[in-house]
Amino acid sequence: MRRISLWLLSTVAAVVLLFSYRTSTGAALTGAETVAVATAPATEPGTEPTTAASPATETETYAGDTVRTREGDVQVVITVTGGRITAVSVPVYPSGSPRHDEVSARALPILVQATLDAQSAGIDAVSGATFTSGGYRESLQSALDAARLS
Repeated sequence: MRRISLWLLSTVAAVVLLFSYRTSTGAALTGAETVAVATAPATEPGTEPTTAASPATETETYAGDTVRTREGDVQVVITVTGGRITAVSVPVYPSGSPRHDEVSARALPILVQATLDAQSAGIDAVSGATFTSGGYRESLQSALDAARLS
């Protein structure tokens, strides 16, 4: 009887410790912030910059649809200069709970950088943020469609 009691007590203690362990060290976001604003260089390395008067440097901003996901709404806004995505922001993203803030703080910068690298919506989902990634890609595609980019 004594062994069973000791085993049961140690098992319960281990389970409690396991579920109370925090795996993330990322900073939490406040709901008022716009996250994941990144800017790509206006020109490729080794190319000549275009003049401000040329139509190729026209900068326009396109907002994607606000996409409802299981974890919350997501909206992507892109800035296009000379036919290239030069900046991405995410004004609407899942937030309001510590878990949503943690996932958004980790996933959105990765998605934004992938967008700038790929110059399309053909980007991979972020592990642990499947629903947010799907909503991001859908909103990004609608912004790309509005900008008439692929």
